[in-house]
Amino acid sequence: MSDPGVDAAGRRRGRVAPFVALAIAVVIAGLFVVFAGSEPAVNETAETPLLGRAAPAVTGELADGQEFELSRRRGSVVVLNFFTSDCVPCQQEHPDLVEFARRQEGAGADGAELITVVYDDDRDAVEEFFAREGGDWPIVYDDDGSMAVSFGVSKVPETWIVDPNGVVQRRFISRVTADFLTAQLAALGAQS
Repeated sequence: MSDPGVDAAGRRRGRVAPFVALAIAVVIAGLFVVFAGSEPAVNETAETPLLGRAAPAVTGELADGQEFELSRRRGSVVVLNFFTSDCVPCQQEHPDLVEFARRQEGAGADGAELITVVYDDDRDAVEEFFAREGGDWPIVYDDDGSMAVSFGVSKVPETWIVDPNGVVQRRFISRVTADFLTAQLAALGAQS
C-alpha cells in the first residue's frame, strides 16, 4: 500500500497551497499597512486646458439658498475648493483653509475670496462639519455636479485659483496648506 503523501521518488509531498495563500495574505496586509499609513499628497499641481483661459461660467446654490455665479466675482481673486465632508484629505486640510481665510480677511480688499464647492454630499453633513470645524466663507452646493464637470475635477480635495479677470491661474489636486496658498497668491501678484 502506498502513502498518498509520498511521490514516486519517495519524497514527501507538501501541501503548498496553504503556504502560498498565507504568503499572499501577508504581502497584501503589508501593502495595506504601507498605503494606509502613508501621508496623502500636499500642494500637488496638475495641468489642465483651463490654465490661462477664462474660468467656466458656472453657477450653483449658496447655503442660504441664493444663486452663486462665478462670473459675478470678477475683480477679486477667487479660490475655489472642491470638497466633501467625508473626504479625509478634505478634513485634514480644513484647518489650513480656516487659517488661509483668516489671513485673506486681514488683507481687506486685496484678499482672495475662498469659496467651498460641495458636490455629491449631504447638506446637513456639510453644515455640521463647518459648524464643528469652523469656516465662515461661502459654501456653494453643486447638486448636479456641473461645476465639478466644468472644471474637470477628478477627486476631492481640488483647489483652483481664478484671477480678478476671471482667468484660471492654478489647479491643485491634493491637500493645500495656508502657507502654500498664500505663496501662490503672492506669486500671482508679482506676475501682474
